[in-house]
Amino acid sequence: MQSINRQGHTTWILVLLALVAAPFLGVYPVFLMNALCFAIFACAFNLLLGYTGLLSFGHAAFMGSAAYITGWLVRSAGWPPELGVLAGTLMAAVLGLLVGLVGIRRQGIYFAMVTLAMAQMIYFICLQVPFTGGEDGMQGVPRGVLLGFIPLADDRAMYFLVLAIFVGVFLGIVRIVHSPYGQVLKAIRENEPRAISLGYEVDRFKLLAFVLSTAVAGLAGSVKALVLGFATLSDVHWSLSGEVVLMTLLGGMGTFAGPVVGAFTIIGLQNFLADRVGSWVSVIIGAIFVFCVIAFRKGVVGELLAWQQRRKASEATASR
Repeated sequence: MQSINRQGHTTWILVLLALVAAPFLGVYPVFLMNALCFAIFACAFNLLLGYTGLLSFGHAAFMGSAAYITGWLVRSAGWPPELGVLAGTLMAAVLGLLVGLVGIRRQGIYFAMVTLAMAQMIYFICLQVPFTGGEDGMQGVPRGVLLGFIPLADDRAMYFLVLAIFVGVFLGIVRIVHSPYGQVLKAIRENEPRAISLGYEVDRFKLLAFVLSTAVAGLAGSVKALVLGFATLSDVHWSLSGEVVLMTLLGGMGTFAGPVVGAFTIIGLQNFLADRVGSWVSVIIGAIFVFCVIAFRKGVVGELLAWQQRRKASEATASR
């Protein structure tokens, strides 16, 4: 087990070094930043689905609403980017609390439908209120100057900020999952009646997990608005909620690396195929998803981890 952990740590260090070096090796920084934002979004969703067992069909609403709030505060109110991102994240957390209070007592498909219905309400609000720009979206969001002296207009400066946020979110989720609170979430996922019988107030634990997940999703949306310079209705549309489900399941639900792999895979395919096959991108990605669900039921990372565990077990048995 220790050797597996060492291998995992070494792999993540190599991945981090590759991400640090990527913009200097000719990889387009805006693509990397967009992929990292969606990786943060997928990690937030995985905390809810993979470790708590709650399926939300409305997570895009929290990402998109935070993007609108951050964009408006930075563009129209003149707020610095760090305060705009903080405000967007807090707004997503508040919305998550309100939605969670309504839906957290429901289970399974009923919880998913409540989140979808609430997300559709938020979508129509974003469509109607004047400051969002309606169907045209909110354009011209400036990146601003971080902490008063770091100009984020430079793509590399913005990239390393996004990378630092991603690393912080990733390590934070790892810490949450390995904490006593995270162990309770796993117990709820595996057997909620048993967790209740042990004296845990299950609804409180699930509500906190939901709020944490929506806050991180809002953080992803706020940063994405600064990276791309705009926020649109597609950021709050239900189809984006479907995409994050796809990212999580494709990479491996309930694994740390899975959502990151899934996010980079989907965003990479969308960027690579957009100019080549046009509107057929969704069809091709859907076919890939169907194939992966059939061939890799635990996701790409999940199957790799399962294979590694089987190999270690067989080697231990052979050594005896």
